[in-house]
Amino acid sequence: MGVNVAVVGVTGAVGTEMLRVLERRNFPVDELRPLASSRSAGKNVIFRGKEVPVQELTADSFEDMNIGLFSAGSSISRKFVPYAIEKNCVVVDNTSAFRMDEGVPLVVPEVNADKIPGHNGIIANPNCSTIQLVLVLKPIHDTVKIRRVVVSTYQAVSGAGLKALDELKKESEHILADKGEFNRSIFPHQMAFNVLPQIPQSNAFLPNGYTDEEMKMINETRKILDDSSFRITTTTVRVPVFRGHSESVNIETEEKLSADQARDLLSKAEGVIVLDDPSNQIYPMASDAAGKDETFVGRIRKDHSVENGLNMWIVSDNLLKGAALNAVQIAEKLI
Repeated sequence: MGVNVAVVGVTGAVGTEMLRVLERRNFPVDELRPLASSRSAGKNVIFRGKEVPVQELTADSFEDMNIGLFSAGSSISRKFVPYAIEKNCVVVDNTSAFRMDEGVPLVVPEVNADKIPGHNGIIANPNCSTIQLVLVLKPIHDTVKIRRVVVSTYQAVSGAGLKALDELKKESEHILADKGEFNRSIFPHQMAFNVLPQIPQSNAFLPNGYTDEEMKMINETRKILDDSSFRITTTTVRVPVFRGHSESVNIETEEKLSADQARDLLSKAEGVIVLDDPSNQIYPMASDAAGKDETFVGRIRKDHSVENGLNMWIVSDNLLKGAALNAVQIAEKLI
């Protein structure tokens, strides 16, 4: 017996990946209902070798649907998720709309799949940069208890959507051709050959000086690890990489954990691959992680500035494990 699956935002970067992941993992789809705005309605998507017409998202779109995978922005989720729930369609939401709501499980299946049965119609998919972080933090926190974490991210432009990718390509070509000032619409400053310490690209900064993205990582990590006292600080940065988020992570633990012990521990963690042989230039890179399901960790070494400290480098495909794959894995647990 298959299930009926609606994909909201199917023509976007994450929606496109959701279709690929559903097909690649042989998810038991009986009926696929691709949903998007009126601008995309009537177009076709390819699923299992067949063209499936995109339908306009409306309040009636979830009739007879069992699972809804949402990735069309927070405002769309807030408006249409209630309609899905009314039709007994369980939603896996990839936006920030419900992540911090009490009673809504925020799930990374390898970390806290036990929270899924407690849903009330909505399960939230965490922020992409949070997902790869907690996959690595969880086994360490369970073993020696983490005292404090400092994270700096290097996030790919695909995290801002297809239009952002297109702008980066065009701006890069424009600069290389020495055509003068580029007329950009997505980013507040030059993105090509530059680094922006601001995510999201507009209305990013909060009264406390952090960006919305940074506070998402802080609050979501605490919720997923089920520890409201968890000490974490973040700086999120956009880099001119197409695909794959990287993170520099400093961890201070209650008990001593050597670099070798950390490598051994993480090599056994589900969904994590250790790439750590710097003498042979082996360490995780965004170009290697792109298109891969796993989260990669390397450059694991002692932090000599504190008694029990470790530094490491974490890389993952932000469109796969950071979004589409994690959502489909949640759906797999549901069924």
